[in-house]
Amino acid sequence: MSVDVLGDFLTIIRNGVMASHPSVHAPYSHLKYQIALLLKQEGFVRDVVIEGEQVATKRIKVTLKYVAGESVIHKIDRISKPCRRIYEGSTSIKSVIGGLGVAIVTTNRGVMTNKQARELSLGGEVICTVW
Repeated sequence: MSVDVLGDFLTIIRNGVMASHPSVHAPYSHLKYQIALLLKQEGFVRDVVIEGEQVATKRIKVTLKYVAGESVIHKIDRISKPCRRIYEGSTSIKSVIGGLGVAIVTTNRGVMTNKQARELSLGGEVICTVW
């Protein structure tokens, strides 16, 4: 049995948005933290903070962003899954909702958005899309 920790992280964010929570907490991992920082950089979440000192108790606190009572995140979908990985080349990474959303891609130079990957001519695994 495999555990999809990235899928769980995205579900925590999705559930927090649907329940209109001001923030959500998730267990820490470096990849989840990098994805949360990208969401902050793109303006989908308000803040990202690491809580806890010990490795076993470290958590990521993601403060969700709302404008006029409506969440900035309308949809967050996992694309590449543990059972089926989706890889795209730099020229074949599609834009999300005509450029309004972003796709998060892992490349050999780290985690980045589809726009950054296209600029650097890098392809990789498409983790998720957010809009």
